Amino acid sequence: MSDAFHFYEPRNGHGLPHDPFNAIVGPRPIGWISSCSTEGVLNLAPYSFFNAFNYTPPIVGFASVGYKDTVRNIEQTGEFGWNLVTRELAEAMNQSCMPVPPEVNEFELAGLTPVASRLITPPRVAESLVSFECRCTQLIQLQGIDGEKVPTWLILGEVVAVHIAQTLLEDGVYNTARAGHVLRGGGPADYFSVGPEQLFKMSRPT
Repeated sequence: MSDAFHFYEPRNGHGLPHDPFNAIVGPRPIGWISSCSTEGVLNLAPYSFFNAFNYTPPIVGFASVGYKDTVRNIEQTGEFGWNLVTRELAEAMNQSCMPVPPEVNEFELAGLTPVASRLITPPRVAESLVSFECRCTQLIQLQGIDGEKVPTWLILGEVVAVHIAQTLLEDGVYNTARAGHVLRGGGPADYFSVGPEQLFKMSRPT
């Protein structure tokens, strides 16, 4: 039976050509995070560790492997935006993850348009069909079971405002398949998109 499974302990390495962890926990929503420095420099960066964690109040979060410009901006200002990545925006999203100095504006780098938010200072991506305006509630440096800090920061934020393109609302219901969300998969370059072919319905048991 042992030959039917590949077993490994992460602390000893996985023994495979590419770490399978990201492929197993996926595909994952992309945290396309807009932020602004205290000096007013705009930043836009995608994070593959992103998700929603609470309904009321609505809380989203993402993890940054490394203390990057986004983390510093949020720690200093307490605000950030999330912008939906769709198939049409995938290439621009990829451009925005280019490693560049803090003074470089990724909106300009990726050919995107910043548009003013309603309640926070960081702008949203005008081309994105859905955006959240968020205020940081917790910023936590992660640690292992040994208690040692690891160079990864978890940012949680309450969604204080939501922008949804009217074209994605069908009788008042958000149509995920029509939006065409792009999700991060495993491997160095794997992404997935959501369409009507993947939709199935299943009601909760009563």
